[in-house]
Amino acid sequence: MESEPRLPAEIIRTKRDGGALSRADIDAFVAGITDGSITEGQVAALAMAVFFRGMTMDERVALTRAMTHSGDVLDWASHDFGKPIVDKHSTGGVGDKVSLILAPILAACGCVVPMISGRGLGHTGGTLDKLDAIPGYGSTPDAERWGQVLREAGCAIIGQTTDVAPADRRFYAIRDVTATVESIPLITASILSKKLAAGLDRLVLDVKFGSGAFMAEYDDAKALAESLASVSSGAGLPCSALLTDMNEVLGGTAGNAVEVRESIAMMMGEPTDARLTEVTLALTAELLAGVGVTKDTDAGRTMAAEALSSGRALEHWNKMVAALGGPGDLLAKLDEYLPLAEVSVDVPSPHAGRIAGMDVRAMGITVLELGGGRTRADDPIDYGVGLTSILSVGDAVEQGAPLCRVWARSQDDAERAIASVQAAVTVSADAPAPTPVLRERVGA
Repeated sequence: MESEPRLPAEIIRTKRDGGALSRADIDAFVAGITDGSITEGQVAALAMAVFFRGMTMDERVALTRAMTHSGDVLDWASHDFGKPIVDKHSTGGVGDKVSLILAPILAACGCVVPMISGRGLGHTGGTLDKLDAIPGYGSTPDAERWGQVLREAGCAIIGQTTDVAPADRRFYAIRDVTATVESIPLITASILSKKLAAGLDRLVLDVKFGSGAFMAEYDDAKALAESLASVSSGAGLPCSALLTDMNEVLGGTAGNAVEVRESIAMMMGEPTDARLTEVTLALTAELLAGVGVTKDTDAGRTMAAEALSSGRALEHWNKMVAALGGPGDLLAKLDEYLPLAEVSVDVPSPHAGRIAGMDVRAMGITVLELGGGRTRADDPIDYGVGLTSILSVGDAVEQGAPLCRVWARSQDDAERAIASVQAAVTVSADAPAPTPVLRERVGA
C-alpha cells in the first residue's frame, strides 16, 4: 500500500540522506510546486539533494508522471488527424537549429508534430528564442488554436503553455539558477513530462555530448539517454535516442535570427553544413521508421531528404509561421523581418593551419555576452547578435582569414567577442582525425 505523503522538510531530508521517496511523497511535492504551497527554497533544496543523491528508476517514473499530470494532458482524438503524432527533443547545444528544420520535414512526410520547445538554458540557445526573433510569431497559443495550426501546417513549434506540465515550468526556472541543471533524474522528468503531456505516438531524443553540451562526458550523456528512453517507454511513450557530438558548433551560425536564417537557407536548398544535415536527417528517419511511415531508417532518410530538397518542407514551414501570426512574406523580406546587429566584423585567425578543436561552451558564452542569451530568466534577448560563417573542425585557414563573423551592437562588444572566439578555437598545423557526429543509438 502506498504510504501517506510527509511534510516537505521530511521529504527533503529523506533524499538528502540518500533515501528513496515514495510515490505519495513525490505526488505531494509536485502538487506543492504547482500550487505554490512549497517555497522556492524548498524546491531548490530538493533539487540539490537529488543532484547529489540521484533517484531510482521508479522514483524517476513517479516524478515524470506527477509532473505530466500537474496540468493538462492533451488528447488529439477529437482532431482526427489520421496521421502519426511525433516529436523530437534535444538536450541542447550551440548552433542547434535542428528542430526548426525537422518539424516541417516531418509534416511534409505525413506526420503531425506538436512540438513544445524551451528557451535558452545557460550557454545553449533555445528553439523558442530563435522563433521569437520572427515578428508576430505567437509561441503560446491555446490548445484549440494549436490544433488548428497543426491541421493547417502539420507542425507547430510553440512554448510551454500555462496548462502543460506547470510544475516543470517552475522547477525548470529554479534549477537554472541553482546549478542543478545537470541532474539526470531532473532532466529526465523535465523533458518527458512535457512530451508525455503532448499526446504523442513516438518520441526521438538528440542527446549531446562534448564541450558544448551540458553532459560534456560521453558516459554521462549515454546514462542520460538510457534514462530518458527507459522512463519514456515505462510511461507508455515509445522512444529512442541518438547520441550526437557537440565538440563543434552545429552548423555555421550561433545566435537567434542568424540561426533562423540558416534554417531557412537549408530549406531553400542552399549549401549547408554536413553535420547539421546528418543530424537532422537521422533524427527524422528515426521517427518515420518508428511509426511505420517507412520500412526502416534508410528509407526514412531518403524520404526526409526528398522533402527537404523538393521544397515541400519549406512550404510547411511557411504555413506554420503564417498560421501562428508571423509574416506571410518572411522569405522575401528576411533583412526587414530578421535584421542583424549593425556592427559586423570578421574574427581573424592568429596564424595559418587547420581548425583542430573548439571550446564550444566558450562559443556559446560569447553569444550570450553579446546579448543573444540570458543569465537570468527575466533577461531580455537581443535577437540580432551572434556568429556567422563559423569554420568547422578540420577546415584550413590562412593567417588573418576569418574564423567566423561577429554581429554586435557596439565595436567594444565586437572586440570582446573577437578575443573570446580566438581563445576558443584552436588552429594547428595538422588536421585532426575526423569524428562522426552520430555516435550511438539507444532505446526501442
